Amino acid sequence: MDELLPRSLTPSVLAVLVRRGADFAAAEDAVQDALVEAVRVWPKDAPRDPKGWLVTVAWRRFLDATRADASRRRREGLLDEEPVPGPAPAVDDTLQLYFLCAHPSLTPSSAVALTLRAVGGLTTRQIARAYLVPEATMAQRISRAKRTVSGVRFDRPGDVSTVLRVLYLVFNEGYSGDVDLAAEAIRLTRQLAAAIDHPEVAGLLALMLLHHARRASRTAPDGSLVPLAEQDRGRWDTGMIAEGVGILQAALARDRLGEFQAQAAVAALHADAPTAQETDWVQIVEWYDELVGLTDNPVVRLNRAVAVGEADGPRAGLAELASLSDALPRHTAVAAYLHERDGDLSTAARLYAEAAHKAPTLAERDHLTRQAARLNAGLRR
Repeated sequence: MDELLPRSLTPSVLAVLVRRGADFAAAEDAVQDALVEAVRVWPKDAPRDPKGWLVTVAWRRFLDATRADASRRRREGLLDEEPVPGPAPAVDDTLQLYFLCAHPSLTPSSAVALTLRAVGGLTTRQIARAYLVPEATMAQRISRAKRTVSGVRFDRPGDVSTVLRVLYLVFNEGYSGDVDLAAEAIRLTRQLAAAIDHPEVAGLLALMLLHHARRASRTAPDGSLVPLAEQDRGRWDTGMIAEGVGILQAALARDRLGEFQAQAAVAALHADAPTAQETDWVQIVEWYDELVGLTDNPVVRLNRAVAVGEADGPRAGLAELASLSDALPRHTAVAAYLHERDGDLSTAARLYAEAAHKAPTLAERDHLTRQAARLNAGLRR
């Protein structure tokens, strides 16, 4: 039995139950019961229509649970008509499920957890390990999220941008525990791209592929970070880059630019450069100008300052940086880098050490500490 098949069918089966009138929490429990039964039955007797089989079994589980609940007996009149087993309907409600899991009433962390559980088909234990929290904590988070969306009507289009932000949050978690969340985010975004024709969905998929293509070169054998300029470009996945660029070009041709397409364009320019020195920084600045116009995000402005520093010189980059709040994440690290490029090594060493204290991850802290130590060693000679 293909172990990924039941999991890939999870969102569409769950969506069918919700569309039929099951509340989200009860439907999700019923689908999980059906998946357990599939693992037991399918290796010996695989169904001709796996989705139809899961829908039928899950709906029966839902009916059984509902009838057993005395507080819900008044609903039995609406639920007594059990659908006749047979091929599952061709309608795919997966897209609505994405929207439901990214409902604006949920916090970002809850939306991510619910998406991984309901759309991704991951277990609570897998999600907890990926986020390095106790399983009980994650179970409570998911339960609260399910209760929150249980009363949401399943009859209107959702906000695509919210869904994309949730998927990008998943992607940026990378790899932790026994779940590769970056790969999972790509899988879910591919699924979303197949369900909806939207240039920003394509833009996000392209962005993920272009970033993921560099994954093998981002860390050294000892686990330390390798900056983009120092990465071994021979280890980049050229097939994934080509796919990402192709998807991006098709999206840009529709002339409906969005922030994920613009970010993907920046990533494509990095991927296209044979060496760090040959990077087209002038064009990257132009794309950051587009991003600033789309989002006016201070983090985008920070990244633009780096690009300006590469295109027009470090002093131009520092001038851009001076207009931004020094409370921004990575602001101090960027200042250190630009001061080093400008030849002010003592200031750069001091700023690298300050940035290390503010670093959000151990790997980033160690990298910045090594940068400070490298410059201080040079200054002592």
